Amino acid sequence: MALLDRDGVFGAPRFYQAAKKLSSMRAHIGAEVTSAFGWRYALLVKSREGYQNLCRAITRMKLRARKGEGRIASEELTEFKTGLICLTGGEEGPLADALKEGGMARGIECVQELCEIFGRQNVYVELQRHYCREEEARNQAAVEIARKLSLPLLATNGVCHAQPHERELLDVFTCIRNHRNLATAGRLLTRNPERHLKTPAEMEQLFADLPEAIANTQTLSSRLQFTLKDLGYEFPKYPVPDGGTQMQFLRERAREGMISRYGSSNEKARLQIDRELALIEKLELPGYFLIVWDIVRFCQEKNILVQGRGSAANSAVCYALGITAVDAVGMGLLFERFLSEERGEWPDIDLDLPSGDQRERAIQYVYERYGKLGAAMTANVITYRGKSAAREIGKALSFDPETLARLASLVSAWEYKDSHDTLEHHFQDAGFDLKHPKIRKFFELCVQAQDLPRHLGQHSGGLVVCQGQLDSVVPLEQATMPNRVVVQWDKEDCADMGIVKVDLLGLGMMAVLEDSLKIIREDYGEDVKLAHLPQDDKKVYDTLCQADTVGMFQIESRAQMACLPRLKPKVFYDIVVQVAIIRPGPIVGKMVHPYLKRRQGREATECLHPSLEPVLERTLGVPLFQEQLLRMAMIASGFTGGEAEELRRAFGFKRSEKLMRDVEIKLRRGMDRNGITGKTQDTIVQSITSFALYGFPESHAASFALIAYASAYLKCHYLAAFTAAMLNNQPMGFYNPATLVKDAQRHGLRVRPIDVTRSDWLCTLEKNGEDLLMRVGLRYVKGLREETGREIVRQRNLEMFHSLDDLKAFKRVGALLLMASKPDLQSLAG
Repeated sequence: MALLDRDGVFGAPRFYQAAKKLSSMRAHIGAEVTSAFGWRYALLVKSREGYQNLCRAITRMKLRARKGEGRIASEELTEFKTGLICLTGGEEGPLADALKEGGMARGIECVQELCEIFGRQNVYVELQRHYCREEEARNQAAVEIARKLSLPLLATNGVCHAQPHERELLDVFTCIRNHRNLATAGRLLTRNPERHLKTPAEMEQLFADLPEAIANTQTLSSRLQFTLKDLGYEFPKYPVPDGGTQMQFLRERAREGMISRYGSSNEKARLQIDRELALIEKLELPGYFLIVWDIVRFCQEKNILVQGRGSAANSAVCYALGITAVDAVGMGLLFERFLSEERGEWPDIDLDLPSGDQRERAIQYVYERYGKLGAAMTANVITYRGKSAAREIGKALSFDPETLARLASLVSAWEYKDSHDTLEHHFQDAGFDLKHPKIRKFFELCVQAQDLPRHLGQHSGGLVVCQGQLDSVVPLEQATMPNRVVVQWDKEDCADMGIVKVDLLGLGMMAVLEDSLKIIREDYGEDVKLAHLPQDDKKVYDTLCQADTVGMFQIESRAQMACLPRLKPKVFYDIVVQVAIIRPGPIVGKMVHPYLKRRQGREATECLHPSLEPVLERTLGVPLFQEQLLRMAMIASGFTGGEAEELRRAFGFKRSEKLMRDVEIKLRRGMDRNGITGKTQDTIVQSITSFALYGFPESHAASFALIAYASAYLKCHYLAAFTAAMLNNQPMGFYNPATLVKDAQRHGLRVRPIDVTRSDWLCTLEKNGEDLLMRVGLRYVKGLREETGREIVRQRNLEMFHSLDDLKAFKRVGALLLMASKPDLQSLAG
């Protein structure tokens, strides 16, 4: 079987992974590439060189065009022809276009041109039969051309859907793509359901008069030797100075960092780092760690705040290298959650950076370091889910707006929780009659459309890099954002194909912390380092116990505030728990109240099962973290490390009825084998499955807890700087600027209003004797553009405004300012 996406290899990884599960199936890769005239070359890959040529050809046409567009000239294909086989195509192929344009003579000329480009031995005359008169006439001409030119025939089916009944969904998607409904789409819709995946017997019967066209499919398949197993991806080699090896250089950096972080006499840390380095060497990963270290080093040199999080926080080596700020040894985090030999995949390191320009500087550094064709962002496959599916399908079915709004709100609110919670039940509960043909059809189409691809977006921060040119591994295309290039695969596809990803994620609070530290240096005259904040500050923990947390990262919501006085954090790990506990996973799993009661001594600490005590002891017998759930599956149900990793990845997707049912069956079978039955089994299953979408890893929680503590510390000890930084980075967080200002005033901060003679564009601090006041910036003048506001400040610095006339005289900026809002102009008026 072969998959030919249009102008890309978007589905190739998933197609290849699915084929691996079937020993009798081979997954051939290709693409339909749009020509300069609008028809499409149907190309199949013979070899790795052919695959690389296909990727490079698609990259060239995509990078010079707008997103979603791109065409290639026949002269360019000559450059990329090696290793490719060309079919004459179906109704959108070159032969169909030529026959329509100039009859048999032009058809022969077209096929001869293909032979000149790809070589006669690499051209097949394609036939498709969907019981269409025009198509059959084209087939007769194609057979005659093949006979005249002594070219092989090839029977295909131009498959667009797997099963016949899915033709209805195909028609709906056609309507969505062309902004029509089923009543007005006309000939855009398919004529019949014949474009489904047919059995070999069905194809033999369909082409009984042309048996060679069927036989040639086997011949062609035997020529297509390439699979994605032979992708040829290599991670970049870090340029090590003085001719040493990457591993030697990594050991040196790790030892230096260990001494800096732990001192020279911490034997436990040394043993853990040596153990991690041994595995890193065995898995040939030193280059990966050095490249991430290099990005962190760049950020530090450019004064860009950076902190690693994710499973990397489980690594003592990452801590020693300065990639993460979580002491994995001190917290006893599980290194295998980050890297294990059994999992057989690349580790995943996320770097949190200040959102905005600072993060973009880091991304552009990677592009410059590895070249525009050596690095790219991963894609994000946007799928049909809930409301988006319901609204678009409803429009195609011509539902009136009121009914469609009601249906869409119903579908968007649904998410599978158990076997009794289905979309069908929700429809019935809302009063819709599923016996009504139109409602029933809408329901069926919504179910079929769930999780199918809608469009390709850009991942928020995932970057992949390659030794050499990345465009020989996967096609690249322009992103909507300027100066960004995107690969055609998402992060899971890249992981499946062994392509390394580094996440450079923008975090608003990182920008707040960075700006706070800058303001503290400039206005307080103190050089505060986040890495050296005291971790046992009494004022911080007293503030947390009082739930006085407006503006503090991850612990400022109403739910967090309600929980804090009950949990009463006393040490850093309590903040880790606090960050993780107010999540839908623990809430749905009914774990919050048991934990709080046990912490308060109102309930005895009990474990779900004696075998799980080592896993749950730290959290008082209550599972709160994703790592605990994975360990529970391994101990209670006998999951291997690889199976637990599959479970973790399944947790990363929106849950579906089938997925959750399969997970539950596998868990129960394993527990039955281990003698865990009855109510205990039910409780364990509920604990694990309730985390399906919302389980929060302990390493994530620890990384976020560091930022939460830093935000709390800065607010408690440097209120003016923290408030100004918060206001300068809006919108973010739970609260609007007015609430943040009122909260700061309640804590004693004096706030000065906007004054055109004193305010900068951003909020700033001003001295008032020994006190620091905050001056609201011009950015809070409603309707005033940043360009205008900054120009006001620039002109004012050249020459002060002494009156309203001075301001009005400045290129009409004064008039714009007066129309925009009513800032404090008394100093000019008086």
